[in-house]
Amino acid sequence: MTRWLAKATLLGAIAFPAFSGAAWGGGTDDFGCSNAMLKGEYAFGVIGYTPPGLPNGPPEVVTGIKVFDGRGNFTQRDYQGDNLAGPDFAPPGQETGTHQVNSDCTGSMVINLNVPSVPPGTSPGVIDIMFVISDGGRHIHEVVSQFTPPGSSGPAPTQTSADDWKVASDKD
Repeated sequence: MTRWLAKATLLGAIAFPAFSGAAWGGGTDDFGCSNAMLKGEYAFGVIGYTPPGLPNGPPEVVTGIKVFDGRGNFTQRDYQGDNLAGPDFAPPGQETGTHQVNSDCTGSMVINLNVPSVPPGTSPGVIDIMFVISDGGRHIHEVVSQFTPPGSSGPAPTQTSADDWKVASDKD
């Protein structure tokens, strides 16, 4: 009888987790990510595709650097590959943003381009982004969820992705 009870207990110990929500749902979605994970300088590259017939048609390339403060804020400087404004990056401090990192390493970000001298009643440029963090916070994979170009009154269609890489050494 004790042998049968031991087998039943062992079978229950093995089978119970398999039928629980933790096993079927992959366990917890808390991977330990937070706003504090994004701190320091990140170099980035962007490829954007705007549908034909719209201003700045496909493709568009951008490079730059973001500086995260570890508290949900950042600044960035970028350069568009076809920039007709000159051979330089956006002025320091012009482009600002906020982000929210979820514990499952997904998140969202808003970049305010703050382009000066846009017509009254139009946008100074806003980019809404959804992202996933990998490599312990050293890599960010981004997709633009909404883009309101500078000087426009509303969002424009776009298919844009970006990748950001931590600039510091592996020791940081």
